[in-house]
Amino acid sequence: MFKRATQLVCSVTLIASSFVQADALIDALADEGRPTEQRLRDEYRHPQQTLRFFEVQEDMAVAEISPGGGWYSNILAPLLKEKGQFYAAHFYVDENTNEFYKKSREQFEQKITALKSYQNVKVTTFHPMKATDLAPAESLDRVLTFRNIHNWYMQDGDEGVENAFKAFYKALKVGGVLGVVEHSLRESQSSALQQSSGYMKQSYVIALAEKAGFTLAGKSDINANKLDSGEHEKGVWTLPPSLRLGEKDQGKYLNIGESNRMTLKFVK
Repeated sequence: MFKRATQLVCSVTLIASSFVQADALIDALADEGRPTEQRLRDEYRHPQQTLRFFEVQEDMAVAEISPGGGWYSNILAPLLKEKGQFYAAHFYVDENTNEFYKKSREQFEQKITALKSYQNVKVTTFHPMKATDLAPAESLDRVLTFRNIHNWYMQDGDEGVENAFKAFYKALKVGGVLGVVEHSLRESQSSALQQSSGYMKQSYVIALAEKAGFTLAGKSDINANKLDSGEHEKGVWTLPPSLRLGEKDQGKYLNIGESNRMTLKFVK
């Protein structure tokens, strides 16, 4: 009887311990460096589900492309701090760069010294036409781009997007993953909307990624929003968080929420 009881206690202990093991991603999401206003947007951006879909692990070498103010970097930096390596491939800046990009990069670099979670971050540069060596060739396990493809397309057309995907392919190890989140235009809508709306067709993104050598490994509706029509007066920036129309129909756009987004996983 005692032997059976002992075996039962041991079994329960082992089961219980499996539920309390540390989860590096959960810890990163709770990092003190994440501002409260950013945490509130988890409802729309689903960072935990998205990063799990891209199979990001704490011991990987990961690059985030054009991190801007660092919404995702505030998760990735602490996640990769101890066992991995985080490359923040930030905006290219020269004498002709507008003040928004200059200030964004400057503020990001200030984080390196201000936040403990950023102590193992390498800030590099990416621009699809001017700076494509975001990390050493075949050094990365993951390349992640969140809502950037429309910018490359609007600035440099097909060539900008193609150059970006070629750069990511070069930087990734064989078997490495490119994770893409982008504002999604319905396939039935006019492709002309891609030129100014901030939305891109999923078929277009897949075609250009495959042209660069990638294989589509999965699609997810994690970041889909069926309430978003994709056609707004000020494009995607009509919706939160930008709300470019100000008070005009603000309640309507707040009810829609953030944009409808594709979430794609490609493998080299």
